[in-house]
Amino acid sequence: MTTLKIGDAAPNFSAKDNQGNTIKLSDYAGKKLVLFFYPKASTPGCTAEACDLRDNYQTFLSKGYDVLGASADSAKRQQNWIDKHELPFPLLADEDKTVINAFGVWGPKKFMGKEYDGIHRTTFVIDENGIIEDVITKVKTKEHAAQIL
Repeated sequence: MTTLKIGDAAPNFSAKDNQGNTIKLSDYAGKKLVLFFYPKASTPGCTAEACDLRDNYQTFLSKGYDVLGASADSAKRQQNWIDKHELPFPLLADEDKTVINAFGVWGPKKFMGKEYDGIHRTTFVIDENGIIEDVITKVKTKEHAAQIL
């Protein structure tokens, strides 16, 4: 697992979103980006996190931030989640884990005594020049926007 830290250049990525559009890091040049990785769309913790970001979306925009989510879910699953919760930001359907691996958020996890590989809930705040200005690994799903802002 690659560990990215504050001051590192964000990995250049290109991936399809929930609508099949190709999204690249370079699309956000000159803007700040909140890139949040989450384990699985439509699960309680991920929904709480995404809805908190949705509820504070206008604040992010007013401070010059774009928001982008990413998981290994299919585009269809991402789109269903967006529709159900009216999420205003795109979600990467990173099924081959290219972006997930580039950011080093895939690895061993434990849940209820079982070990398995999965996405570590992590958020990267990337500045206008593509430099990581914050990495949040202890995400509070219901208060995540406050942690970022």
